[in-house]
Amino acid sequence: MATDLHTDKPLILVTGALGFIGSCLALELLRSGKYRVVICDDLNATQKFPNIADAAFELSIDRKALIALLQTGGLPDLKGVLHIGARTDTTEFNKTIFDELNYGYSQAMWQICTERKIPLVYASSAATYGDGAFGYSDDHAVIEKLVPLNPYGDSKNDFDKWVLTQKDTPPHWYGLKFFNVYGPNEYHKSRMASVIFHAYHQFKNTGKVKLFRSHKAEYKDGEQIRDFIYVKDVIRVIEWLIENHPESGIYNLGTGKARSFYDLAAATAKAMDMPLVIDWIDIPEDIREKYQYFTEADMQKLLSAGYNNTFYNLEEGIADYVKSYLIQARHY
Repeated sequence: MATDLHTDKPLILVTGALGFIGSCLALELLRSGKYRVVICDDLNATQKFPNIADAAFELSIDRKALIALLQTGGLPDLKGVLHIGARTDTTEFNKTIFDELNYGYSQAMWQICTERKIPLVYASSAATYGDGAFGYSDDHAVIEKLVPLNPYGDSKNDFDKWVLTQKDTPPHWYGLKFFNVYGPNEYHKSRMASVIFHAYHQFKNTGKVKLFRSHKAEYKDGEQIRDFIYVKDVIRVIEWLIENHPESGIYNLGTGKARSFYDLAAATAKAMDMPLVIDWIDIPEDIREKYQYFTEADMQKLLSAGYNNTFYNLEEGIADYVKSYLIQARHY
């Protein structure tokens, strides 16, 4: 839906705006009353339409039309690009899909933002860290060494590496390595939805949750740990970046405090007011050797840049997600 394009509010473009993180971000920017928001995504993805419902965005643009529109001077008063759109399926192994949608498309967005002097935030991923052999620091010197475990992670790391070779850049730019994001509007993601989403439905449908046993002596069953971050924190960080313009660069975006899958299951059961019943299963052999037992974002760079909001802890985030959204089948 088009509205008045001639106001004092800055015009922001959000790509991937029908998806999980992108839709929450676009809606929050719109509801804040501080921005006019243009959204872009695959407009044939009708299963994602409930994520944005009837929100009054300035304009909706199909993914295939966006680059040409911007290259020919469209959206002349654009003040920021939040490039969240990507192919995120870690089980997809067709590299050409990632080359097109994650690498090539992101290069085009970077070049447009550079030429038109538009600030850019883009989505990278913690998948770039692979098995964690080089740790989880967002120091630029580490990025060249990283070895992701799948084509999705490769595509994100390849773009990060390309970005760091560019002499010409947007006036402010930020690549965000999202860790394990969860929250409303991931209903369409099926097997790629968060563990919290799946745990909720397993408890609801069977009264118990499936968790992987440990196949390493130093870890107890269910004590594999991840850095889980609530989507509302992701949005707050992005808003802070576009409003405060700290030093450009690639930043981790997790909480900095890894938690176990057992803790996750317990928090989900508590939020649902159900007993904690766990069905222990073996990690499938085809992924067992590459299974990550530990991920935790080093958040020092973002904190040193001045970000000082408190992150939701796992129990707080899960309680809000379960009670305010999942139980009520609500979108963001």
